[in-house]
Amino acid sequence: MSLRIYSAQRILTMNPTLPEATHIAVRDGRVLGVGPLDELQDLGEYTLDERFAGKVILPGFVEGHSHALEGVLWEYAYAGYFPRQDPAGHTWPGLTDIASLQNHLRRQIAELPAAAPLIAWGFDPIYFPDRRLDRNDLDAIDAERPIVVIHANLHMMTVNGAMLRQSGLEARAEIEGVMTFGDGEPNGELREMAAMFAIFDTLGIDLFDRGSEPETLVRYAKIAQRHGVTTLTDLYNPLSETGVESMLATCARADVPMRLAPAMSALTYTAEVGIERVVDCRESSTDKLHFGLVKLMTDGSIQGYTARLNWPGYHDGKPNGMWNAEPERLTDIVQRYHQAGLQLHIHTNGDEAVDLMLDAIESAQELWPRPDHRHTLQHCQIINQAQMKRAARLGVCLNMFANHLYYWGDIHRERTLGFERSQRLEPLASADRLGIPIAAHCDAPVTPLSPLFTAWCTVARQTASGKTLGAHEALDVARALKLITLDAAYTLKLDDRIGSLEVGKFADMAILDEDPRDVPLEQLPHLHVAATMVGGIVFDND
Repeated sequence: MSLRIYSAQRILTMNPTLPEATHIAVRDGRVLGVGPLDELQDLGEYTLDERFAGKVILPGFVEGHSHALEGVLWEYAYAGYFPRQDPAGHTWPGLTDIASLQNHLRRQIAELPAAAPLIAWGFDPIYFPDRRLDRNDLDAIDAERPIVVIHANLHMMTVNGAMLRQSGLEARAEIEGVMTFGDGEPNGELREMAAMFAIFDTLGIDLFDRGSEPETLVRYAKIAQRHGVTTLTDLYNPLSETGVESMLATCARADVPMRLAPAMSALTYTAEVGIERVVDCRESSTDKLHFGLVKLMTDGSIQGYTARLNWPGYHDGKPNGMWNAEPERLTDIVQRYHQAGLQLHIHTNGDEAVDLMLDAIESAQELWPRPDHRHTLQHCQIINQAQMKRAARLGVCLNMFANHLYYWGDIHRERTLGFERSQRLEPLASADRLGIPIAAHCDAPVTPLSPLFTAWCTVARQTASGKTLGAHEALDVARALKLITLDAAYTLKLDDRIGSLEVGKFADMAILDEDPRDVPLEQLPHLHVAATMVGGIVFDND
């Protein structure tokens, strides 16, 4: 491939040695040089490309915690509280009451074959404080057709009577996660993986494995492209044989604008089988597909009341949440994967889950010391100061779900956490002061894939109602940009090849109309990404 030098109004490299430049040289899909044009001319014969001369170039954004479900779920009906844009650019309105939800689902049913189940997603019961959605609400839409409404947090769902009967859960109220009416009859709400998988098994659908299908991956990549994301994760992938083959073939395509880092779901396998699976897949890694990560689910979500909280628990007195496996098993998994030399990405929403996992990592480190394990706690919404100091000592990374501040900050302040704990939602500034490797993420499809919005959340710390939570935990824009580039790459152990623009790294770039540091803060989430480059290939977004 010939040498091409791109000019820009400004290049923000995320390389502390050379933070800004005006030109970047690309050859064979990698960065060959960065600097002023007269300093790059000794690299050889080149083509000067000035299409971005008036733009600002950043490293391609790295989404350190998202799911390929973002590419799957748009095949089903969106039923969320907030308006949301689909991959085709159509904005679906938010559904703010149960009657609106029912009418929307009736319209979706009218387009389905006679016996086909209706699957919807994005519903958020926390915004319906008067009562919970239940089977009767869905039976009123259609009592014969199975109906499944997946909640926004992906840890819960509500199904109708037909679905309960078909799955056998109608008569299994004793199963943890099968919620009931006062008379003990299942009310249609199912919490966490064990109960929900009974539904997916009945329907013959594995949504997480579907995340590896070619059409899903292409859709996922195209959504990312519009937002300047060049590296995506899929942090709950079964790594099935067919799924791995599909990911290898799809990511190898030059027209698919993404690098992908799937993390195997540890609870899917015994530790022995899972370790062998990850190690085998790791040998197949390519420049665009990185195997080797492991995802461990501990608790659920705070807004879903399934996260595990330390005393005093939920602010409004609701019962404590659920573990996705027994704490002893979770600890054993950490120790086994750590001993095997693998990197864990651990879902910890509640501070009790954080304690359990820090205990597990500390015991694993004592038995099998590893100086650069980079185990990463994901979400860690209300991690406290003592826990962060311990995480720093243990070499743990924290990837915080900053979008929580906007989408659920008001709910946490008023109902789930109260005033003081809501101030330490996503305490990024404190973690940064302690020298902990940090990143921020969107957890798509839980919230939309948009790194500049995520960056805005870390700076503004505003809720949907416009309130500010935890002003002392706010970052500045320059620091926020590093969270969604080089810092996120670090948590994936990919910072040697992506996350900054410097010699030898992949030529992955987000080309913006303006410098994010110069625009008014309220404009940051709306900056236009003119183009996205992956391995030197330009994908225009206009």
